[in-house]
Amino acid sequence: MAGRFDLERPLALGFLLTPNFSMIAFTSAIEPFRLANYATGRDLYSWRLYSPDGEPVRGSNAVAVAADARMSAAQGLDRVFVCGGNGVQDFDHHETIAAVRRLAAHGAEVGAVCTGAWVLAKAGLLDGYRATIHWVYRSGLVADFPDLEVSEELFEIDRNRFTCAGGMAAADMALSLVAQDRGAEVAAQVTDLLIHNRIREARERQRMDLRARVGVAHPKLLAVVETMEATVEQPLACADLARTAGVSQRQLERLFVKYLGEPPTRYYMKVRLQRARQLLRQTSLPVLEIALSCGFVSASYFSKTYLEHFGRSPSAERKPGARESLAVAGPGTRGTGTRGTGTRGTGARGRGRALADAG
Repeated sequence: MAGRFDLERPLALGFLLTPNFSMIAFTSAIEPFRLANYATGRDLYSWRLYSPDGEPVRGSNAVAVAADARMSAAQGLDRVFVCGGNGVQDFDHHETIAAVRRLAAHGAEVGAVCTGAWVLAKAGLLDGYRATIHWVYRSGLVADFPDLEVSEELFEIDRNRFTCAGGMAAADMALSLVAQDRGAEVAAQVTDLLIHNRIREARERQRMDLRARVGVAHPKLLAVVETMEATVEQPLACADLARTAGVSQRQLERLFVKYLGEPPTRYYMKVRLQRARQLLRQTSLPVLEIALSCGFVSASYFSKTYLEHFGRSPSAERKPGARESLAVAGPGTRGTGTRGTGTRGTGARGRGRALADAG
């Protein structure tokens, strides 16, 4: 993207705030540009905030932010950031989406922070581009838009499109854009002012290291947990999991009980149910399709197991009252997420071999 702009003038940035946008992602995205002006003593960037109707927008933390204008009035922007958050799958403001398309058609670079990538996908602006999104929402986005190339990277800058996982990843993406626009020295000054010890690279992990996330360090157990997370659609038998780790099935069971407090079959089931919960809350896929994509061979068994674990049925999970903030706990706890009603995709389909206690 370097060299596309007239750097003799401030680059005009626009931030579209959608309802329940992630405040930390928005501020992490905009502050590096402000600090680039501060660090250099020059007006390198200017910006305006937009909303669908020009009115203030409340973020996911309930703090309202005033907009400068409605998105349909935006013009002359060099770069547009769509700021998403919880429930972005329901955002279907046609006039606003048309405005983003128009700006892209007139040469603006278009991108998103956190779940804003979903809006770009609805607008058709990610077709043929690499993109990323917060890890909680990746499976839902892929299910609704199966033809998109959605990575697990921290952020993606692909020609005139840019997306990031949200949170502090927005700062890393913005700093990388500053480096491309104004050079590495300016980006380093801004990084220092942010007390951000370095600009993370795009290919770095979104999630905590598995060892820290699970809370154990045993390499064979971690290898099995990693395999479980990668084989949700086609669950492996416990004997096969043990074989991949080079231990006996009895040894594997002892490891799980000792370090995680439950047998591997139960832990694996929780991993699958957490994935199902994300899909229920983020997509409009039929319950049967979600069940199959999480390794269950029937909707009835899936519903029974889901009710026993979460205390509500899959259909109840999709009711408005079930919506909660963006936070997903590990397999052993009751995680939360958000559901949506985005465009239906094909989703993953596969039965595979279930564990001994799976249906």
